Amino acid sequence: MKLTDLDIIVTAPPAPGWGGQYWILVKLTTDTGIVGWGECYASSVGPQAMTHVIRDVFERYFLDENPENIERMFRRTYSSGFTQRPDLTVMGAFSGLEIACWDILGKDRDRPVWALLGGMMNERVRAYTYLYPLPHHDMAEFWTSPEMAAECAVAMVDKGYTALKFDPAGPYTMRGGHSPAMFDISLSVAFCKAIREAVGDRADLLFGTHGQFTTHGAIRLGQAIEPYLPLWYEEPIPPDNLLEFQKVAEAVRIPLATGERMTTKAEFATLLKTGGASILQPALGRAGGIWEMKKLAAIAEVFNAQMAPHLYAGPIEWAANIQLSVSIPNVLIAETIETEFHDKLIKSTITVEDGYVPAPSAAGLGIDVDEELARAHPFTGDGLHLMMQDAPSSYQTANAFVGGAPLKT
Repeated sequence: MKLTDLDIIVTAPPAPGWGGQYWILVKLTTDTGIVGWGECYASSVGPQAMTHVIRDVFERYFLDENPENIERMFRRTYSSGFTQRPDLTVMGAFSGLEIACWDILGKDRDRPVWALLGGMMNERVRAYTYLYPLPHHDMAEFWTSPEMAAECAVAMVDKGYTALKFDPAGPYTMRGGHSPAMFDISLSVAFCKAIREAVGDRADLLFGTHGQFTTHGAIRLGQAIEPYLPLWYEEPIPPDNLLEFQKVAEAVRIPLATGERMTTKAEFATLLKTGGASILQPALGRAGGIWEMKKLAAIAEVFNAQMAPHLYAGPIEWAANIQLSVSIPNVLIAETIETEFHDKLIKSTITVEDGYVPAPSAAGLGIDVDEELARAHPFTGDGLHLMMQDAPSSYQTANAFVGGAPLKT
């Protein structure tokens, strides 16, 4: 069996766009007629440029190769152009192609991907959701309203979710880490207090940030929210100096979680060796794919660390996250995004049931992709998957993070 063809679809989820401005879907076909689907989560170049990168990686390292040879294709791509070091763009391209190979292998053997990764460890995977506005909420006001967040939290817990993520600490900017303003700290405390009072002990609180803060700023904010016992404090500092995470971890009594902007086991290993994070959040469409993150899960076991696959993308990456999660003993929880478009794109083949995702039983990734729907929503904008704010955070007026909702162009 050999890989013979690649097709790339850049699809744009309808407004409000939870999951990013666009999703880059890849479709691989073998000489035996088997089709595999993957998703590339990379946003450092535009989707048109990324399409060329994906095709280049495919033609150099995947074309005419047996899809079984995951390790060989990884080493060739990882070493591409005399590198042998983490590269977000190249590994983003590789990751989507690698996921599609696993989909092919599962379909060829008529088995779910998890069965090829050591078998079933977990019959179901605990899921969490971000707190997004309910239909009657004012979108602009929601992100700075502890009361609306608490109302949404109750609704999500009533659906079965046992963990809820929110980020009231202000926007991320291209300027890197900053010290939080006092009103950012006060608002963060108010969110934690309101949500904890609303849901009690029925759900864990997942305090999200997006690398907004300096090391001392992250410590200051983290210590302020400690009384509400969040399950984690997510990416409190930028990921460009992984050694600094250790300082935050030692000063704040909340487990640190991070990883959505990292790639390959090499970067994550630095956090594990220094004790900088005990919860790893790889985005499988960027971090090196399923096999690379299976390796990371094994390394994390040795450090008594847990895996919590990240999702701010489409449902194909989600499917890969679930397949991995079913197969590993140290999965904590997996992020999910429930929108009508996410669900329709995979024809409801994987769903959340009472706060958990049952282990898929269908072959491959366990999904049925609606290719026609994906092509019917082409991306026509000129932005990136996510956009960094250019202006600095304010110390005179309130800041707001708007939940990753992209600007529609």
